[in-house]
Amino acid sequence: MYIQVNNERGFTPVNKEQLIYAPLSGRIVPLEKVPDPTFSEKMMGDGIAIEPTEGKVVAPFDGEVMQVFPTKHAIGILSNLGVEVLIHIGLETVGLNGEGFETHVKAGDKIKAGDVLVTVDLDFISKNAKSIITPVIVTNGEQFEMLSKTEEKDVVALDSVLLGTKVKESTTIAKKKADSSMKYSEEAKEIVSAIGGVDNIAAATHCVTRLRFALEDDAKVDLDALEELDIVKGSFSANGQFQVVIGQGTVDKVYAAMVKETGIQESSKDDVKALGSQKQNPLQRAIKTLADIFIPILPAIVTAGLLMGINNILVNPLWSEQSIVEMYPSWAGIANMINIIANTAFTFLPALIGWSAAKRFGGSELLGMVLGLILVHPDLMNAWGYGSALTEGTIPTWNLFGFEVEKVGYQGQVLPVLIASWVLAKIEIFLRKRVIESLQLLVVAPIALLITGFLAFIIIGPITFTIGTWITDGLVAVFDAFPIIGGLLYGGLYAPLVITGMHHTFLAVDLQLIGSTGTTFLWPILALSNIAQGAAVFALMFAARDEKLKGLAGTSGISAWLGITEPAMFGVNLRYRYPFFAAIIGTAIAGAFITFSGVQASSIGVGGIPAPLSILTEDWVAFGIGMAIVIIVPFIITFLIAKRKLTR
Repeated sequence: MYIQVNNERGFTPVNKEQLIYAPLSGRIVPLEKVPDPTFSEKMMGDGIAIEPTEGKVVAPFDGEVMQVFPTKHAIGILSNLGVEVLIHIGLETVGLNGEGFETHVKAGDKIKAGDVLVTVDLDFISKNAKSIITPVIVTNGEQFEMLSKTEEKDVVALDSVLLGTKVKESTTIAKKKADSSMKYSEEAKEIVSAIGGVDNIAAATHCVTRLRFALEDDAKVDLDALEELDIVKGSFSANGQFQVVIGQGTVDKVYAAMVKETGIQESSKDDVKALGSQKQNPLQRAIKTLADIFIPILPAIVTAGLLMGINNILVNPLWSEQSIVEMYPSWAGIANMINIIANTAFTFLPALIGWSAAKRFGGSELLGMVLGLILVHPDLMNAWGYGSALTEGTIPTWNLFGFEVEKVGYQGQVLPVLIASWVLAKIEIFLRKRVIESLQLLVVAPIALLITGFLAFIIIGPITFTIGTWITDGLVAVFDAFPIIGGLLYGGLYAPLVITGMHHTFLAVDLQLIGSTGTTFLWPILALSNIAQGAAVFALMFAARDEKLKGLAGTSGISAWLGITEPAMFGVNLRYRYPFFAAIIGTAIAGAFITFSGVQASSIGVGGIPAPLSILTEDWVAFGIGMAIVIIVPFIITFLIAKRKLTR
């Protein structure tokens, strides 16, 4: 419930109450689901995020502009009541160096609710940055009561209330005065010392919230010493950069002090990014590429998986010999309609991958989608019937001047469209550089699509289809021969793979398995790993005495059991270590059991408590035992150790 105020729209604080209106129109994204640990783990403070539908950022209240970052991607504002709000437009947008943004205010300007602060080219940002999701953060929340947040799914700029808060009775707030960078000289020295000294820094820069370092050796970082510093709100490593979260309005002063006190040469964001990328080996770069392609389409795949789970409940026998549809025939039409809706994402999976891959490789998303649809055209023989057609010798072919080409589709296949999309993007980029702009519409797309289409059917498709078959056959053979060992190893290694980012490669493998065999035996272990991380963090919540730790553990545990493990894993379990290893032990045991029991998933769903919806109904009992293992074992191990460690 939001705090009520006495004026018409609530822009002027009354009785120390503050409403923060939506600075953007768009869809609400809970802060915990923002794919950036600085925001999802609330290192900067609490708030909410918006996925904007319009590129105009307006003032959410009356106040003053504290800071407009030079790259224009973030702005800090201060309300008349003293609430400090950071509006960070998009994620990883600092590297755009201001391109796509136009600011209309400067630091020190007085603002009225509704004043335009920044205009944004959303199309440009969405194509060139990690995400357009825009966190809206209260950075001095410790001076106010707990935020109330909107329950709306979509908000309208200046019309929808986003956040509400109230000044604590014991708090007196004054506007910040400018600090000399010399004030942070000691803190800067301590940060440099904690990350391994000046000699360990290859390059350093900063954005609106954090220091960014390209380090010679990440192993030299003393995380415990770093996170003990009051000025440091958190730290993490991503994309070859080590990032230290400081906060808006302070990070630039700390950076200036660091440059002055240590003699570190100032670097641009591109310098640090380039050095960070150099530290990534080819495997790491390949994994990041896969993550960039598959993460954007994951919501469609997970949604399809959940719907397929509902359909499975309707059409398969559960506790009797008949299914619900057989007992109640009137449900048959509903089940069939659900099945069509659910299967669409998997039937046209190459179109989804083509869209995302073309975007990642620098080409046109629309052409990538068309390429994917070409590979599953209804006139082609369905890939799922290829095996029987090959045996019967009935595979249709094209005759290209005497050369026979199989007229086969690639439904459910991953590799053919990935490679073809890369080729398409490279051809498109090549042509765009050489064809005058007035002719590009007539020349670039037709030629790029035609060449790629021929290559896909003649070379790329047959080769990658064979490779994909080898991968799935190899995995199936290994897990058939050594099910307990396979499940034990994958269960024990999955959580460490999440830390490195290598788990993204297995999403492609899961999809390949489903496309080739109709089911996957790997995804159920992933689901159990998420549940195990949640169980471990819940145990820490019950054992801890510190209220802050209890609250963090409770919320991150719920998130893990709903399929989002990052807050639990990175925010709590890795910090204390033993909950993380307890979760690994539980997952390894459960993984061995369900693999030995032959548990299979028909789709990729929510990797947590809702996971049974994606498991074949005949495997529910075995999977349920696996769930019991990953709840009980990590909980008991973590609770016993935590009781001894946290009560000393």
